Amino acid sequence: MGTRPSDLPLTVLLSQVAERAECRHDPDLHTGPDSFEVEPPAERLARLDAAREVCRSCPVWDLCLDYAVRARPAHGVWAGLLPRELAGLRRAVRRPEAGVMPR
Repeated sequence: MGTRPSDLPLTVLLSQVAERAECRHDPDLHTGPDSFEVEPPAERLARLDAAREVCRSCPVWDLCLDYAVRARPAHGVWAGLLPRELAGLRRAVRRPEAGVMPR
């Protein structure tokens, strides 16, 4: 039986994501421009859609999701989700009637 992602330290999860995730080929796609650049809304939406598409086929999607839920990143796309979506997922998991998040 393998180790569950939730049993791994955050540093190990992040290392696995950094080494094996599909986003490693184009990290700017998932993080966007730096804070000194203005990203037009249409370009931002297109970039986010493309980033989510990359996440769908990522071999470490589950590790990335576990890391993001636990680390609470302030920006970027993690396992296809934005920080506000991750916050909503955390709230939903805390509720007993919460359903499972589809991939």
